[in-house]
Amino acid sequence: MEIKSLSGTSFEELAGAFGEAFAEYEVQITPDELRAMLRRRGFDAGLSFAAFDGGSGGCSGAGSASGGRIAGFTLNGIGTFSGVRTAYDTGTGTLPEYRGQGLATRIFEESLPALRSAGVKQYLLEVLQHNTVAAGVYRRLGFEVSREFGYYRAVAGDVRVGNSLCQVQCVGVADVQRLAAEFWDFEPSWQNSFEAVERAADDFVIFGAYDGSSGDASGGDLVGYGIFEPATGDITQIAVAKTHRRRGIGTALLGEMMQRNRAPGVKCINTEIGRDEALAAFLTARGITLAGKQFEMIKRL
Repeated sequence: MEIKSLSGTSFEELAGAFGEAFAEYEVQITPDELRAMLRRRGFDAGLSFAAFDGGSGGCSGAGSASGGRIAGFTLNGIGTFSGVRTAYDTGTGTLPEYRGQGLATRIFEESLPALRSAGVKQYLLEVLQHNTVAAGVYRRLGFEVSREFGYYRAVAGDVRVGNSLCQVQCVGVADVQRLAAEFWDFEPSWQNSFEAVERAADDFVIFGAYDGSSGDASGGDLVGYGIFEPATGDITQIAVAKTHRRRGIGTALLGEMMQRNRAPGVKCINTEIGRDEALAAFLTARGITLAGKQFEMIKRL
């Protein structure tokens, strides 16, 4: 069993291994959805690694179908998080017949020299809180919990939008990014950051709510915004200026999202527990309820 970079591995081979590793999961994703997820999360094949059964070489080598079958993998996104060059675990899996051999730990440990050589200063991941085995493994590898997140879900037809007099329009990333941090109660997670949105800009719609008689950028100030992925029903970001909350702005933004939703459900992943109780209360009131909790964990490299 050899650990190799995924730089020479076809997407079809990777998607096949991903599907086998997560075949038991309740929610399945298609190859197209996997491709979109990897794009959004900054997947870097050259800095992602897998254990190959029957292959040869080390971390500097390229993995391919001819080098053996993928037995386990870690798909890394590379980017900037809180101003630091970061690797993000966008998916770690082991195929069923290879479990119990410690492959995930071995892949991680053998990938560290390559990550450090590429200037990566920290490794970031999220793990379900009820997955105590995985959380324990990460702690033993030197990860520390940085934040706790909640994730919210609803069937699309169960979302309660209601009416709002606030006027909302489609805008661009630049129209909201400059002021967004002033609206936040917490910094968005890796997959919800503006960097992630810009990687896959065509997958999102962005809405701005303005305080002014004309209801647009020329008639007033930005007082709220939302970023939404219609294909998946993902509420990526939604925020309202602190001085304009409880005025129906969030309801109006959510209503625009629901009009464009193409998925059977909606979700809001990684709201920070203890820092954004206003958003938690808003989602719950709209019928989008807490489905589980995650730890965000970081290891300094």
